[in-house]
Amino acid sequence: WRTARVFYWRLRAKTLQTDLFLGAIADELATGGVILENSTTYCQEHMAEAGVLTRHKPSARAHADIEFGWDIAKRLGELDIGQAVIVREGDIIAVEAIEGTEQMIKRAGQFCRRGGWTLIKTSKPKQDMRFDVPCVGAQTIRDMAEHGGKTLVVEAGKTIIIDKPEALALADKLGVVVVACAS
Repeated sequence: WRTARVFYWRLRAKTLQTDLFLGAIADELATGGVILENSTTYCQEHMAEAGVLTRHKPSARAHADIEFGWDIAKRLGELDIGQAVIVREGDIIAVEAIEGTEQMIKRAGQFCRRGGWTLIKTSKPKQDMRFDVPCVGAQTIRDMAEHGGKTLVVEAGKTIIIDKPEALALADKLGVVVVACAS
């Protein structure tokens, strides 16, 4: 019955975009007394804080790519397409969609064999912190290093870095720069 309520009453005449769908489920659960909390409440120490998070600093080229790609990544989130882009020298190499960040990184490695690209991952402009919060971690760092990525940019205060100390130590070891920018 609840599934029917979500689909026929809460989502009627709307698309099934991720945010609308998850929000409708959260609203339906709330009618039964199940309240979803901010998913970052108990992992604040793993949230990205603004600044360069690794020993290495981004290059001038990476700074230009960050400036170029940030608004594009935000726009993707606004359209509920994805939350990340990969940029190299002002060119969009890959855009995250349903496949997720890991597959996007692998695709970028295929398209840009020279490497040296920057991955920019942001929250959605109206991010509901109860679900679908951007996350990166050691696997993201390993994938970037393997496929030519040099700089990882995340949104400060709105991105979880899974096992943060270990992930940042690995980034230092593999030469991947990690930066958290304020929106």
